[in-house]
Amino acid sequence: MAMTNEWALKQLILEIGRRLWTRGYVAANDGNITARLNDREILTTPTGVSKGFMTPDMIIKIGMDGKVLSPSGKFSPSSEVKMHLEVYRQREDVKAVIHAHPPYCTSFAVAGIPLNRCVLPEAILTLGAVPIATYGTPSTPEIPESVKPHIEKSDAVLLANHGALTMGVDLLTAYHRMETLEHSATIVFLSIQLGNVNIIPEKEVEKLMELREKMNIPGRISLCGQKPKAPSGPSEETVEAITRKVMEKLKSTEKK
Repeated sequence: MAMTNEWALKQLILEIGRRLWTRGYVAANDGNITARLNDREILTTPTGVSKGFMTPDMIIKIGMDGKVLSPSGKFSPSSEVKMHLEVYRQREDVKAVIHAHPPYCTSFAVAGIPLNRCVLPEAILTLGAVPIATYGTPSTPEIPESVKPHIEKSDAVLLANHGALTMGVDLLTAYHRMETLEHSATIVFLSIQLGNVNIIPEKEVEKLMELREKMNIPGRISLCGQKPKAPSGPSEETVEAITRKVMEKLKSTEKK
């Protein structure tokens, strides 16, 4: 039975990798995916391979300490696996972690603007307010250290100048959160260009939280506006000032 589960999980990792690549959430060899086999073993994507063209033999089994348990030929574990392991160490409920670079939510991460406002009901239910982790050099311990403060309170984290991280009770849930995060970021970005972003009132957000509880949606979220922001990120006033400047520039362009 264990071999069947491992085979099925590998196939799902390949499928999620194809989806990430097809939707443009990763480019070239970017991104990484991990999933728990059990309390001691994790399957991870290899480094230096496009997530759209992986094969089962490329998937590597590692332990919670990051050591390779089942070598896969010339392939090595993702260089970002330290970040995934930090998530698993803090969150026993998490069974899968995905790191990618979706253009819109990564743009917010580059701009230093957290997606922490209540805009879309679906995003509130599944993601809540999404913080930005401070910048860390990829493939180093700086990355797991930067996300550590946010893991306990959020199932989605923007990585400053780097991309996004989502997690879930299974691989599909982690992937769907990545889709929801990018979809939400796209709509917020376009709304800013249109000149207005309506925020869902606090009382309505409370109703959504009650609905989330009734629906028994797994995971952890914080209410919009209460999520921790990266120390190096801009203040709320700075974000509003940036938005005003963008709008003024757009209006001046229209008049020309």
